[in-house]
Amino acid sequence: MNTRVRPLLFLCLASLPSAPIGAADFRHGQPAQSQRPAADYVPDLAAIVREGSSEMRGVVERYVADRGGLLVMHPVAGSPLQLRRLREFYAAWQGKLDAMDYDKLGVEGRIDWHLLQTELKFQLGLLDRQQKRMAGMAPLLPFFAQLAALQEQRREYARPDGKASAAALADARAQLEAARKALEAGLGDKPAENAIKPDKIVALRAINQIAAIGKQLADWFKHYDTYDPEFGWWTREPYKRLTGALDDHAKFLREKIVGAKPGEDEPIVGDPIGADGLALDLQREMIPYTPEQLIAVAEKEFAWCEAEWRKVAQELGYGDDWKKALEKMKEDHVAPGDQPEMIADLAYEAVDFITKRDLITVPPHMIDDWFMTMMSPERQKVSPFFLGGDRIIVSFPTDSMDHKDKLDSLRANNRHVCRATVFHELIPGHHMQGWYERRANPHRELFDTPFWVEGWALWWEFHLWDLGFQQKPLNRAGALFWRSHRAARIIFSLNFHLGRWTPQQCIDFLVDRVGHDRHTATGEVRRSFNGDYSPLYQVGYMMGAIQIRALYAELVKSGRMGEKEFHDTFMKGGKMPIEMVRARLSGTKLPRDHRSSWKFVGDHP
Repeated sequence: MNTRVRPLLFLCLASLPSAPIGAADFRHGQPAQSQRPAADYVPDLAAIVREGSSEMRGVVERYVADRGGLLVMHPVAGSPLQLRRLREFYAAWQGKLDAMDYDKLGVEGRIDWHLLQTELKFQLGLLDRQQKRMAGMAPLLPFFAQLAALQEQRREYARPDGKASAAALADARAQLEAARKALEAGLGDKPAENAIKPDKIVALRAINQIAAIGKQLADWFKHYDTYDPEFGWWTREPYKRLTGALDDHAKFLREKIVGAKPGEDEPIVGDPIGADGLALDLQREMIPYTPEQLIAVAEKEFAWCEAEWRKVAQELGYGDDWKKALEKMKEDHVAPGDQPEMIADLAYEAVDFITKRDLITVPPHMIDDWFMTMMSPERQKVSPFFLGGDRIIVSFPTDSMDHKDKLDSLRANNRHVCRATVFHELIPGHHMQGWYERRANPHRELFDTPFWVEGWALWWEFHLWDLGFQQKPLNRAGALFWRSHRAARIIFSLNFHLGRWTPQQCIDFLVDRVGHDRHTATGEVRRSFNGDYSPLYQVGYMMGAIQIRALYAELVKSGRMGEKEFHDTFMKGGKMPIEMVRARLSGTKLPRDHRSSWKFVGDHP
């Protein structure tokens, strides 16, 4: 760093508002982990025995184990052999499941039966989607099946013919070079007759497929090289040239077609699945609404947020100018070095709030076994806000960041945004979920869904708001920022997957309607579309919370179930679509021909 800049930077950072560290008990009455008696961690074993389990648990666990074994047998993702074998496997499981004596199953068993049937149907639909995508990539990767066959023959334990293997590698490189020339021809204003017209989305899929086949090819080559002298003599040079060509091909696709530039962040391209894809995914989540209906629900939630924002702005003396209130909130952050203790204080504050009101059981072991790490500057480009689960990953400036990046990170992780979501990530949110997932009905990990995972954590944002956890105007502003963001996620992600919005339109929407700084909006959209999140993941936050809100009204507000019983029973059920949670909490023995039909926001949302 230029030394002439250091005094100015020091003065800027020294002027930042700071939190009074150590002025209060940040544990809110909880002992330090090392001071709590370990005997407090041992549960009531008789109660665990009484809870029992589903009659279908062993069936689900066997399916998971056998499917994992099949993927070990056929490891090349997307190969014709793998897709065929998986299709046969799922169809055979459907037949065996249909043949079971359904009437002998209880409430839990019937839930698992329907969940597994839904999962099998979903996986078959995904195979159709994958086959279409592989067909679309074929012109860019004409050598794929040929290279996949090498690894698949290895799994048959047949000794390879070194000369034939070398010929296959050389032929694959020739096909790659021909595809490259056709792609280059397609980049011109007047493509030749045999040119391949490049497509960013298909190119991005091909890049990922090249990375996968490269790993399989390396595994195949290393298995024989040096152990089989003839194999190495024939294949070593063709293998080296092919792997270099694959790397060059991926680089060409990334830079010339996707549009990435060396040294810059990768463009946000994403992979929209279209109306048919959304219909399949919604069916798996047991959501009986169309994407358009879900967008309409999100717009109503957004309108509620906007009305609450105006109230906050008026309390702060800004009239109806909610963006001024938002700006004041962003500037209220702790000084460098103070963030970890503030996060811990917020975590224990939430535990104190929910335990004093006896809203849900919080075992001492759960309180003590989370931990904290700091997020790297590179990861903050994708996740500008902190993340959570079994630990909380704190996003905050580091001394290696550019000055502007430091100030951006401080604004994004201000006191009030943190206060609105630390409990979302820890207790009673994701950390609590993870704690129970490992201890109650762990076989339901197969039925993982963001509507349960993210919906539960966001439900607590809803619920604590209603219970008065957010009292001061700026604290309410922090909660409203996130609540608006969750509604926006439904709107922008569904419009993207329907092909109506570009990633840039999604970014602009977050800036204009939610109040994101542009760098956080870009990070959120990149995380949504360039990461490994499922297409409905962003929808699952608020829509799952709305489902739980409806279920809470149905069971708790009606007086049919106590609040603590509701939350405890919900947690102990394991992961599943919320409609199945509803059946479990109400003790409903689902009929064999049950179809998703719960209209949790009414018939006309």
